[in-house]
This record gives sequence, C-alpha cells and structure tokens, in this order.
Amino acid sequence: MIKKSFEFNKIKLNNYQYYLFYGDNDAQKSEIIDEYFKKKFLNKIFRYEENEVLSNSKNFLDEILTKSFFENEKLILITRSTDKILKIFEEIIEKKIQDIYIIFFAENLDKKSKLRNFFEKEKDFVCTPFYPDNYKNLLFYTSNFFKEKKIQASQEIINLIINRANNNRQSLKNELQKIENFTKKNKRLEMLDIVKLTNLSENHNVSELVDCCLAKNKNKIHSMLNENNFTKDDTILIIRTFLNKTKRLIKLKNQMDHNKNIDEIISLYKPPIFWKDKEIIKEQMNNWSTINITNFLYKISEIELMVKKNYENSIRILLNFILSNCAKTN
Repeated sequence: MIKKSFEFNKIKLNNYQYYLFYGDNDAQKSEIIDEYFKKKFLNKIFRYEENEVLSNSKNFLDEILTKSFFENEKLILITRSTDKILKIFEEIIEKKIQDIYIIFFAENLDKKSKLRNFFEKEKDFVCTPFYPDNYKNLLFYTSNFFKEKKIQASQEIINLIINRANNNRQSLKNELQKIENFTKKNKRLEMLDIVKLTNLSENHNVSELVDCCLAKNKNKIHSMLNENNFTKDDTILIIRTFLNKTKRLIKLKNQMDHNKNIDEIISLYKPPIFWKDKEIIKEQMNNWSTINITNFLYKISEIELMVKKNYENSIRILLNFILSNCAKTN
C-alpha cells in the first residue's frame, strides 16, 4: 500500500508491521523516524545494513526470533535495501512474529523493483516514496517553523535561509535550529542576523567551490582546492551541492529557448536567486550548452555512486572529477 510522507499523521503504527521508505530525501526519512517511531520504541531500535543481513541471514533471523521472547515491540531498521533482501523478508513474514516492526530504507527504486512492487501490492504493508525537496516544500516547511515559534521574518529572509541551505532539508533544519536559539531573546529577525547566523564558513566554501566549477574559473578552483582541506565526509555534501546547482542551471538554460534575456531569466527564476549570486550564474549560463550541462549532471550521478562504493578514495575520485571536467578550457 502506497502512503505519502505527509499522510503519516493519519497512520496508526500498530496496524502495520512492515514499511519501505525509498528515495533520495534521507533528511525527511529521518524526520519520520524521529517524529513517529522513536517515541513508540524508545531504546528498542536495532540497526542493520542489508549486507550484514545477507552475509549471515541465519544469525539475523535467530537474533530477532530470540529477542522476541524477551522484549516487547522492537523496531528494526535495515538500510541500503535492494531486491536482494526480499527472500529473507518473505521468511520473516512466514514466521508471523508479532512484536517485530521493520523499516527498509532504500535509495531510488524504479517501477520494476520487486521490493517496491511487493510493498505496493500488499495492503498490510506501507510503501512511502521520499522525493527530493523543492522550493515549494521548503518554503512551506520554513514558514510553518516561524509561525509555530512565533518569530517574525520577512519573505526575503525566508528566501535567503532556503537559498543558504542549498535546497537541503537537513541543512535547513540545522539553520532553523540556530535561528531558534538566537531568537529566544529577540523574536524579530533582521537580514544581517541571518547573514551572520547562517552560511558556516565550510558550507560557504563548498557552495563557492561548486559555483566556481560551474563557471569554469580554473584559477579560483585551484586556489580553493589548495586553501581548503576537504575531507572524505565533505564529498557527499559537495556532490549534493553540485546536483542542486546543476539542476538549477539546466532549468535556466532551458528557459533560454523562449527568452534570450539572461538577466530577465535570472530575475524571474523561482526560488529567487540572491543578488550576489547573479553574476556568477550568468557566467555559468554562458559557459555551458544545454546538452553539455545535461551530460554533466549524469556524470555527477555516476561519481556519487563511485564515491559511495569507494569511500576511502572518495576525495581523490571527486578531485579528479573536478579537475578533469571543470578546471579546463571549455
């Protein structure tokens, strides 16, 4: 059975034992767990990766069966789930364990996925897609935050906060938490407060690096790579920033098919582009053809897979990608 993420407040958790959460929006998945499951299961949450389960399925099944005799209502989270887990899942269903709840986390699953189809067809299972956030989602999320906290903020301030979070829900949550702490003494926000509170130097460096890459500013790219000590943990943030900014650039380039006025296209774009970013975005639009930037987006997705499979070499893989695709003459 398919249930949208915004419908979770209507779901009675006791009525469903098995859930599949798939899609790219990991931050929203975590929100659902925090809001609806953690209170119910408290310290009775057990985490596994699919590889752990597959490599020793007998021990895994024995473990959850044994635990069921000594504890009530446990939640098992299985990450990186694919169709490979389906056989073991069917064994669990056959055993009819009453006090075990399982959530399978997966990345994007296409319509041919056996795991996805299995969950969608069963009325007693919950299948929830988590799509990437867009400006409309994040605007609703941010506006509700300010309304609930009774904090006064202009639309311009809200736009700036969303822009600073790079369309990433987790980054946005972190920024809003800082704002909440800041406004405990003062419920009114000024633009200068946001500029100071948000945009941590390391995140700024990531955003600036990606902008320079898309603008093909060879000298600035080399300078930033030399000055900043990016770590393996930064690679996913850099890739996600690449994905967000590249998708925006593709949309801008597509609009040029109907309007050749770059300044007008940038001014009318939604979500609004912050004034200080307009010049570098014009450079990016001039440096890429629609075909090349679309192909570049596919390359970023391939690099993301390579980085996840080769975490120890993730920085080297990413730097090679940047130098070979961005720090060269167009």
